[in-house]
Amino acid sequence: MTDKTMTPDAVVGRLRSGMTLGIGGWGSRRKPMALVRALLRSGITDLTVVSYGGPDIGLLAAAGKIRKLVTAFTTLDSIPLEPHFRAARERGAFQLVELDEAMFMQGLTAGAQRLPFLPIRAGLGSDVLRVNPQLRTVTSPYEDGEELVAVPALRLDAALVHLNRADRLGNAQYLGPDPYFDDLFCEAADTAYVSCERIVESSELTEHAAPQTMLISRHAVTGVTETPKGAHFTSCVPDYGRDEPFQKAYVAAAGDPDAWKEFEDRFLTGTEQDYQTAVQTWHKEQR
Repeated sequence: MTDKTMTPDAVVGRLRSGMTLGIGGWGSRRKPMALVRALLRSGITDLTVVSYGGPDIGLLAAAGKIRKLVTAFTTLDSIPLEPHFRAARERGAFQLVELDEAMFMQGLTAGAQRLPFLPIRAGLGSDVLRVNPQLRTVTSPYEDGEELVAVPALRLDAALVHLNRADRLGNAQYLGPDPYFDDLFCEAADTAYVSCERIVESSELTEHAAPQTMLISRHAVTGVTETPKGAHFTSCVPDYGRDEPFQKAYVAAAGDPDAWKEFEDRFLTGTEQDYQTAVQTWHKEQR
């Protein structure tokens, strides 16, 4: 048995510029934002990021840390288009590979199974193949002879995900309505790091929840870090919902360079505890 607990800064200390980094969650839901904020405080850059994107992509794009993005979308859910992502794309700040959601999942599955590709019908007859000329099709070797898209594996150097609970060994549990694809991100990566709302004893993980909620197994996890409110301002149901007022403030600031500088200075220059304290103070000011 190995204790895999570490701090967010220790997690980021194991990452390097130029890596392919997978980030779990979905849009503005259960993103490992404390780890993203730790990444912002580092000198790491030139990243290929693989994500069902949300503010993780926006913040990394605003900081100029992305060289290439592989995504199915980049949204804040209640606000359709992530503003920093849009601005970065408008100025051609990074290379974009945009896949259908199912193709993206198939790519992660191929990566997790260490296969070069997996076939899928999604994408056929759409512009996905036109805008991604590197994609190839294959013909079924059986009687049907069907043409299918060969989605290449999405292999990751490292993955960052956020779950509700975990134990010190790396077993991790979601308690919300949707597992997303955090297990595939971890299994497709050479190293995987789980942040969680609370580290508990292994026996507690299934004390009040079904075994199926144990999404991630320790064999796929390199490190675990406890980061209460670590998904803020995205949701981490049932521990908390999305902080919609703060997300609106984030979007408003993103549209103005001076306002964004103020936002960065207030929320993103200090430690994670500084961030959480600044958010609490901001909410008191809004009353």
